[in-house]
Amino acid sequence: MDLFRQTIAKPVNLLTRDGVVKYYGALISWESADDYFNRLLSTIKWENDEAMIMGKRIVTKRKVAWHADSPFTYTYSGTTKRALAWTQELAELKTKVEKQTGEPFNACLLNLYHDGSEGMAWHSDGEKDLKKNGSIASLSLGAERKFAFKHKATRETISLMLEHGSLLVMQGTTQTHWKHCLPPTKKVSSPRINLTFRCIDEYRQGIPSKKTHS
Repeated sequence: MDLFRQTIAKPVNLLTRDGVVKYYGALISWESADDYFNRLLSTIKWENDEAMIMGKRIVTKRKVAWHADSPFTYTYSGTTKRALAWTQELAELKTKVEKQTGEPFNACLLNLYHDGSEGMAWHSDGEKDLKKNGSIASLSLGAERKFAFKHKATRETISLMLEHGSLLVMQGTTQTHWKHCLPPTKKVSSPRINLTFRCIDEYRQGIPSKKTHS
């Protein structure tokens, strides 16, 4: 048994203030993480991401996919995506994440980084399509990469390494007060897939409430 791949039963908050970030460690075994990585790599309809930067449309080397309970639209970096249905693999991983966190998620944004030269600049996931202060669960598959947080006011930084098969959850006001990034690195030559399970605000999508009225 690999003692260094134990799921942390009661993870502590990694942030010092103004938000909650919990690192659960390994959610699934190394072998299972390998299997899911290979299946997602071949079955997901990956597309190069696009972003509007200083008025110019940039096509990234990084590839993405957007899946959800319904064909939700999601707008970020000046582009809008419409969700595809869950694949078998995504549905299985969603169930595992929800069981571990005790929280429901209705969408997932996937990122494929081919090697360490591809990363993500400082940003917050505070788009209007997302449920306000909703949790975001990040599942990492593939290359181990550094992940960092920076407080918007104090500039304090906190970083950790996200291992193969591990789960990190951002909660509460984290997106309001902190930015996060995946720094590029020359030390990593293998790919990584990141799944960020999210909660889309169905009201903003124009989906009527499921509550019944007498």
